[in-house]
Amino acid sequence: MEEVDGLLSQLRAASPAQREPVKQALIVLAGGSNGARVREHLESRKRGELLEVQWEIEEVIDATAPKAAAPPPPAVVEAPVPEVPDPNKPLTSKDLTLIYDDPRGLVLHKTKAGPERWFATQFDQRSGQPQTFELVAAEVAQLKQQLAGSPHWVIGGGGLAAPGAAAASAPAPARPPGR
Repeated sequence: MEEVDGLLSQLRAASPAQREPVKQALIVLAGGSNGARVREHLESRKRGELLEVQWEIEEVIDATAPKAAAPPPPAVVEAPVPEVPDPNKPLTSKDLTLIYDDPRGLVLHKTKAGPERWFATQFDQRSGQPQTFELVAAEVAQLKQQLAGSPHWVIGGGGLAAPGAAAASAPAPARPPGR
């Protein structure tokens, strides 16, 4: 490190034009086998030097410092995968569309998304509480036929494909099932 201290003394005493050869000598030392120790020594000595000499030392350190690893390439952002709805998730009122609403106590809903499922809600005569249950395909077909001419189908609910055409050929409405 004596050689480094001697070069620093020369750098301090040199005019701006004479500093370049001294800096090159320091760069050779800092780039050699003891480069890490030389750079560390330069860092500790630079604090007590004049500002101009500090700048020259920083240039030597910057020129010989190991290059930082290249930053990793930017991560590829993948498009978000749409979530597949869980078929076993309990349905809520937000998942259902009202398609039939009879004020006497029968309400029909069907699912908004996924496979079409129909649900009926009726008041239980024993408890007086509404009971909702899922209908099977045969019950849905039977209800559509029985209620085809009813005025209680919700417009735009999708319960019947053509309510006017079905009403003209359908028999008089029967009582809802389960009553």
